[in-house]
Amino acid sequence: MTSTSAAPVVDFWFDPACPWAWMTSRWITEVQQQRGIEVRWHVMSLSVLNEGRELPEEYQRLMADSWAAVRVLVAARELYQADLKPLYDALGTRRHPGGRSDTSAIIAESLAEVGLPDSLLAYADSEEYDPQLRASTAEALALVGDEVGTPVVAINGVGFFGPVITPAPKGEDALALFDGLALVTQVPGFYELKRTRTQGPVFD
Repeated sequence: MTSTSAAPVVDFWFDPACPWAWMTSRWITEVQQQRGIEVRWHVMSLSVLNEGRELPEEYQRLMADSWAAVRVLVAARELYQADLKPLYDALGTRRHPGGRSDTSAIIAESLAEVGLPDSLLAYADSEEYDPQLRASTAEALALVGDEVGTPVVAINGVGFFGPVITPAPKGEDALALFDGLALVTQVPGFYELKRTRTQGPVFD
C-alpha cells in the first residue's frame, strides 16, 4: 500500500456540461478548503468520449453543444496559462444552479467574470486546440477506461469515475468521504461500487 503520510495530490477531470461533475467538484473544493490539499483541474470532454456512439437525439444535441465550453477552457490554458478552476466555477454556476443553457452567453459572461479576453469566444467553434483536449481526455481514460463519464478523480495517481454524489457533502461529512476514497485507492484490486441513482443533482 502507498503511504498516506504526505498530503495527497488530487487530479480532477470535468466537463462543465455535466451536473454530476459539478456536484463532485463542490465536494472536492470543500475538502481543499478544509485540508489545503493540492487539486489539479483538467478538462475531460464528454463530446470526445461519445464520438461515434449511438445516442438518444436529446443527448446528441447536448454533446454537440458541449464542444464550445471545453474548447474555450483548453484555449484559455494554452494561450494564457489560465487556472481552469475559476473559469469552471463561473461556467458551472450559471449552467447548473443557475439553470441556464444559453451556452454562448454563459461563456462570454464567465470569461468577463474571471478577467479573460472575449477573443477566446472564437475558440468555441475552433478545432485548433482539439489535440490538447483529446489528450487531456485520454489521460483520464487511461486511468479508468472508457466505460465512464465525468467526473474522474485521482488521488496520488489512482483514479476512479466518481464519486457521484448529491447533495455535495460539507464539513466533516466531506472529509470523511475523501478519507474513504483515499483509502480505497490504496487497495490495488478495488474497481467498482455502484447503485442506481434515485434523485437528480441537488444544488445547494
